[in-house]
This record gives sequence, C-alpha cells and structure tokens, in this order.
Amino acid sequence: MSHITLIRHGQANSGATDEESYDRLSPLGFQQATWLGAHMRDTGQHHMRLYTGTLRRHIETADAMETGLTPIRDARLNELEYFNLAAALRDEQGIPIPTEQTEFTAHLPRVFAAWQNGEIVNVPETFEQFETRVSDALTEIAEGDGPALVVTSGGLISMAMRQHMGLDIRAMANLALAIMNTSQHRLFPVGGIWSPVLFNAVPHLEHPDRHHAQTHV
Repeated sequence: MSHITLIRHGQANSGATDEESYDRLSPLGFQQATWLGAHMRDTGQHHMRLYTGTLRRHIETADAMETGLTPIRDARLNELEYFNLAAALRDEQGIPIPTEQTEFTAHLPRVFAAWQNGEIVNVPETFEQFETRVSDALTEIAEGDGPALVVTSGGLISMAMRQHMGLDIRAMANLALAIMNTSQHRLFPVGGIWSPVLFNAVPHLEHPDRHHAQTHV
C-alpha cells in the first residue's frame, strides 16, 4: 500500500462561468506549478509514479512541474462539474448562481447538499458515482509500486479527505473551499489504513514575495 500525494492544479481561469472556459491555467497558475516542481526537486521529494486527470488544467500543471515522470492520465481523477451542478440547481429550483466570491462560499455547500440528497435531477453524475470513482481510482493507485503523485482538483481532494476522515457534506464543502492552488495533501498507510498526514501544504509559496500566489480561485 503506497502513499499518495494529491496536488490541486494551479490557478485556472477564475473569471469563467462554465466548465470549458475554466479549464486552463492562468499565468499565475503556471508559475505556481513551476515553483512547486522546483521545491520538490530542491527538497529531494521522491515519487515513482505520476497520475493526472484528463482536464487541461491538470495536464498543464503536471507539465509545468517538470517531475521527469511519464504521466498516466485517468478521467476518474477529473473534478466534479460544479458549473453544471450549479446550473441544474438554478434551473430546477430557482437558486441563482453567485456572481461574487462572498456568495460562492455559501453556495457551494448548498450545491453539495442538494447533490448528495438527490435533489438535482439533471446532473452529469450522481454524488454516489463521484464518490465511487474517487475511491476506486485512489485504491488502484495505492496498490501500485512506490509513492505516487496525483495532480487533480479541489473537489476530488475534499472527497478523498471525506472518505478517510468521516466528514459530513458540510465539512467536505468547507474543506473544498479552503484548498489552495498547487497545495499538497498526503494519504499515508498507517496500520493498514490510509491516514491524512498532510493537508493544504504550500511551502513553495511561503516566502514573503510569493504570498500573493496563495490563491483559492
């Protein structure tokens, strides 16, 4: 059972209003990923395998990190489709999609709860299907040889933490809101089970002249 380090992609197109236009790194996102890769090399972090989702922002982040590893693309590591879930909730229940960041922090937990409770009909996948694909993908990766890097998204990371910390849906949503771009999160086998031993680590962004790069969106 190998340990897994989950990495959220670099800052994407934060002004987007749909899945497609969101899915590309901003110039800062590329810089965050470059800094992370350099930090990992400088500190001698050892990983034998690299996995990413198939989304553009995952691939761009992994490429900018320059790990020297050949990436394995797996669509099961893709993000939940927040924009599509939010649009379905709007169309079916009249709940508007937020236009301000302060509104988003209250909206995401509402979307997650409605999704989990089956209160949104026109969804790209059910909450249970998302939960299963995350569990299946990470279990398979853990069964491989040696430590693995997984470049993915905040929603998937929050689901992984939910599964290994017994979080309710509100806590999962709050966790997702907290996850920073290019942050590291580690699941480590302790006594035959996975334990989260690292969460939201951004040592590559701790220098004062990089604090501006500690972004959530």
